[in-house]
Amino acid sequence: MVLFAATVFTSAFLLFLVQPIIAKQILPWFGGNASVWTVCMVFFQLVLLGGYAYADALVRRCAPRTQAAIHTLLLVASLAFLPILASESWKPAPDTEPTARILLLLVMTIGLPYFLLSTTGPLVQAWFARSFPGGTVYRLFALSNLASLAALVAYPPLIEPATSLQTQSYAWSTAYVVFAALCGASAWMAAKHPAAMKDFEADRKNEEKEQSPPRATDYVLWLTLSALGSLMLLAVTSHITQNVASVPFIWIVPLVLYLLSFILVFDVGGGRAKSGWYARAWGLPALFALMLGMSWFLYENLGVMDIRYAIALYSAGLFAACMFCHGELAAMRPAPRYLTRFYLMISIGGAGGGLFVGLIAPRIFAIFVELPIALAACGALAALLTWRAARTAAGRIQFVAPVAALAVTATVAWHGYKYADYIHTDAIFMTRNFYGTLRVKEYDRSSDGRVTRALVHGVINHGWQYTDPALRTQPISYFGPASGIARALAFYDQGPRRVGVIGLGVGVFMAWGRPGDSFRIYELDPDVVKIAREQFWYLSDSRAKIEVVTGDGRLNMERDAPQAFNLISVDAFSSGSIPIHLLTREALQAYKRHLAPGGVVVYNATNRFVNLAPQLKLVAEAEGMKILLINDDPSDEKYAGTAYVLVTDNAKLLADKRFEDADDIVPIPGLTAWTDSFNNLFKVVR
Repeated sequence: MVLFAATVFTSAFLLFLVQPIIAKQILPWFGGNASVWTVCMVFFQLVLLGGYAYADALVRRCAPRTQAAIHTLLLVASLAFLPILASESWKPAPDTEPTARILLLLVMTIGLPYFLLSTTGPLVQAWFARSFPGGTVYRLFALSNLASLAALVAYPPLIEPATSLQTQSYAWSTAYVVFAALCGASAWMAAKHPAAMKDFEADRKNEEKEQSPPRATDYVLWLTLSALGSLMLLAVTSHITQNVASVPFIWIVPLVLYLLSFILVFDVGGGRAKSGWYARAWGLPALFALMLGMSWFLYENLGVMDIRYAIALYSAGLFAACMFCHGELAAMRPAPRYLTRFYLMISIGGAGGGLFVGLIAPRIFAIFVELPIALAACGALAALLTWRAARTAAGRIQFVAPVAALAVTATVAWHGYKYADYIHTDAIFMTRNFYGTLRVKEYDRSSDGRVTRALVHGVINHGWQYTDPALRTQPISYFGPASGIARALAFYDQGPRRVGVIGLGVGVFMAWGRPGDSFRIYELDPDVVKIAREQFWYLSDSRAKIEVVTGDGRLNMERDAPQAFNLISVDAFSSGSIPIHLLTREALQAYKRHLAPGGVVVYNATNRFVNLAPQLKLVAEAEGMKILLINDDPSDEKYAGTAYVLVTDNAKLLADKRFEDADDIVPIPGLTAWTDSFNNLFKVVR
């Protein structure tokens, strides 16, 4: 029994630990965007589905010794994938479609090991059920979720800060070898157990005589409930990170709650009900109340609610929804003989929810409507189950409960519709792709009567411009005359200036261009380039020569010949999806290769949630360069408050009077200079 428990715990821990390790390896190659995590999640769910299907087929069709032989052979074959280090050959070329390449990369890097880890839960539980018929097999499912939760919670604060990415990969690979040995031992122990052979033969002979097999409606409900739980997880995560607050690591909170609900509902010891700590008596009222709150603030108070309360509300609502979905699943779980089919349907539903949010919705919806859809679907399913339960109840509840559930669901759906309608009518242009939803909005600034046009990505404003033709050439938003980057550019005003820009936005910086100047822009998202050219006027009206290169800025710089830039602007850190690969020592080395003698690298470190200046100071010093922090808090509303970090070895620039108001940078204890293989965003979160 200890061997089975150790195998389940180790597999689940490694299953979730590999996710941040491999995703962190490939994030820099695809722009460091949060969508990379979503695609990775789709891959993990699809492979999990394949693993559960394999487990179901193996247990039902093969004798115990055959199961052990086949699985051991696959375990040995999977060792060929170790260590789990993604090959440099997978770096994308410019304009590469990222989704398919990420999925193929993951298959070739961790495909078979992850597949076998995915099979372990249902397989070991099936082996345990046959070897120990009197054991509580579903406690192992709760144990596996506990291990997954431990890996997820431990990685950002404990594992990531203490070890390099390469060390993490080698340590994980070593632990996988231990897992393979445990899993192989479990397979052969189960195969040799007398009860296993006897039970298998009985199953084969009495297949048609088995009492109370799952019905078709059971399969449908298993699939629907698991799909809805997955849909709620990804929809709430996307909503929080895009429309509430782009806070680093905030995506961990929903995933922790999702896993916690599994642990609680499948913890059936101590005389608790079949659904563990979940009960409809409190679960459904809590779900409906929180759904009303979520839908209300989705539309009526969009962007108004304090982010602390908004995160708390949506997290609580997600937890209630997951407790409902997974609690109902636990209550309907079948006899141990059918558990592999049960897990197979759970994995199909989970993969379906992930596919909808990660791959389908971005291609069929121009705006983010996954959360309204998820809320309405959750309410509809809860109303259906309430109606089914009411048929067997007595008194007024037969009428009141279903009607109340339907009324709440209708209200939730109405607010979701109003939210979608508001987003549509509020924007003059809107598009959506792998990198997120982009909206172009116009604001009538009542204080001066002038209209500005802005580009918004989630809750982040990427710059604005006056629509009045007489004012369009003014450099406003984050590029006012007192900003650090405008001052740095002015230092080189003695002649033509050559400027490199990572991160286009709407192109405000180009308004500072003069005849003879040259700007080479590196922009990850091709839709941003299209919007800057078609919806704004900075690029077309600039007096400087403009070149635009699409794709990840650092990768393209590494491919380019030296450009002799006077100034390199690195402006991609305004959200919570911080592309760390643009902040490391290796990144600065790449920028230095493109600097003219006496040039400067200017980082836009303006961010509510992360403090990048202390880290940039360490990186600059490690490369033998000096740093200036220029904070600007203008009173004129056409400008935004900014924090720019200047990195250079130009003594004249460092001593120039333009920068005499530079602020001191307070060091962060324990922080070290980031490299591509050793970095930790957790340390710089405010």
